[in-house]
Amino acid sequence: MTGTDHPSESPEPPEPAEPPEPADPAEPSRDPEARGVRLVPVLLLLTGISGLIDAVTYLGLGHVFTANMTGNVVVLGFAAAGAPGFSVPHTATSLVCFLVGAATGGRVVRRVGEGSRRTSARVMLATEALLMAVSAAVAFATSDHAPATVYTIIALTAFAMGLRNATVRKLAVRDLGTTTVVTMTLTGLASESRAGGGTGGRSPRRTASVTAMFAGAVLGAVLVLHNDLAIPLLLAAVTSAVLALTVSGRE
Repeated sequence: MTGTDHPSESPEPPEPAEPPEPADPAEPSRDPEARGVRLVPVLLLLTGISGLIDAVTYLGLGHVFTANMTGNVVVLGFAAAGAPGFSVPHTATSLVCFLVGAATGGRVVRRVGEGSRRTSARVMLATEALLMAVSAAVAFATSDHAPATVYTIIALTAFAMGLRNATVRKLAVRDLGTTTVVTMTLTGLASESRAGGGTGGRSPRRTASVTAMFAGAVLGAVLVLHNDLAIPLLLAAVTSAVLALTVSGRE
């Protein structure tokens, strides 16, 4: 060993890493997908209500949609062209009230806080239940479908659907980003299926959404054709109220 040589210093052993703290069992899951699963049954029932409401308004109030705004814009075009059986005032009222409801929903979500899914959902469901109950009461009280009755029901149901859409959009549950149209759901169902070169792994939730919309439309049509408008509206009110009371209390 020369004078300039120094014995090599052995590296100090690394300090042992601290074990991760165990998860608090009382702390709710932060996984957004896990949280979304708890809302899936609620959103599927709301999708069914959308089909029911559009059956009520289209079959009972003169060919107007108050949930499906894609269809309503098309119907507005028919009415503007003078096609028989369609009304510009009816469809325009629906569109405007839907937009007002959506704007209100956006403000409510921001005021409540975007992190509070439970509170946002409950506020929306309680408001929807109230608006549907008022619509049912109006239909019960005036069964002659006077213009005031028609416009009141259109305005109330369209506002409720706009409020709901704004809230559901913020909930951001995969494949259930809206409960009033299923166009993109059908697109995803086909394009990501095995026939479309995908895995089809997300097909069950999408299929359930389409089925719920169809079932709600069938039920609504049967009730409108064989009863008064008030019955399906009351059913929608009761369903929304029950959902408001039973929606998961966890975030």
